[in-house]
Amino acid sequence: MVGIITYGVYIPRYRIKVEEIARVWGANASDITGGLGVFEKSVPDMDEDAATIAVEAARNALRRRAINPEEIGAVYVGSESHPYAVKPTACTVGEAIGATPVMTAADLEFACKAGTAGMQACMGMVKSGMIKYGLAIGSDVSQGAPGDALEYTAAAGGAAYIIGNDDPIATINHTCSFTSDTPDFWRREGQDYPRHGGRFTGDPGYFKHVKGASRLMFEQMKTTAKDYTYAVFHQPNAKFPQKVAKDLGFSMEQIKPGLAVPRLGNTYSGASPIGLAATLDIAKPGDHIFVCSFGSGAGSDAFDITVTDAIKDKINRAAAPSVEKLLANPIYLDYARYAKHKGKLVMQA
Repeated sequence: MVGIITYGVYIPRYRIKVEEIARVWGANASDITGGLGVFEKSVPDMDEDAATIAVEAARNALRRRAINPEEIGAVYVGSESHPYAVKPTACTVGEAIGATPVMTAADLEFACKAGTAGMQACMGMVKSGMIKYGLAIGSDVSQGAPGDALEYTAAAGGAAYIIGNDDPIATINHTCSFTSDTPDFWRREGQDYPRHGGRFTGDPGYFKHVKGASRLMFEQMKTTAKDYTYAVFHQPNAKFPQKVAKDLGFSMEQIKPGLAVPRLGNTYSGASPIGLAATLDIAKPGDHIFVCSFGSGAGSDAFDITVTDAIKDKINRAAAPSVEKLLANPIYLDYARYAKHKGKLVMQA
């Protein structure tokens, strides 16, 4: 009965519209929004990074359920934008929520699936009896070079999940992964912005691995898309998750609750965890949820999840903001202020 004990999300309030980015670079905004299905994206505040976002998401998880943070025996933070090259984000999170010093902590990196990899690690440690609770977080302030295609979607946000076996609000019935050495997206040490293989990131990157992990889950659990109430897929844009869902037999109604990307952008390691959180925000006992992340490089983690009765009386979902509430009432930036927030404009001493 290992599963999700509680969860929390944090999304910065600042936004920039895709049409504003297109205006600066002389692009056709309707072509971009129509092709990507993304209309605006979140932007971190001047003092926000992957660590502060991870801390806020973890605190929101603890607000929803009275968990003693000293019983969290493992903290894993998945991100491709850790603020330090050498200095773990996970230690900062553990200290901030009161989980230290009796815990194991590590930063994970696997492009956009590092957060779900942390969930798998916590599952194994809880199931083996090594720890009572594990905290897995996917948090990013995504990078996109000025004028690059990534700049239209690279966003900021994160989600935190406490994993345990003490009345979980949702059991994780099974997880499996599909991984290969497919270099569709990369960033060398010391480089400010990642590079990508253009259409190559779609197939054989995204589609091969998401379909591979999803079909492996169907085979191992003897299920089909029709057996699930909801489904969540990694969402680098709105087009990819809708296409892969259709190819696998899922309907738009199944993926719609977790499809945050049109108003959020691609939060990289936070993308599928935030989509799952948006689904849990509305889920009822007995709902069956399918999740499949994707990380360039490349791999996917799939999860078969069942919502339990504990979601009604063991957790107070209203004690922390829902994904919908976090997406509401944005503060819009023009490109100049956006560039300043993202560190693309730096004052010289």
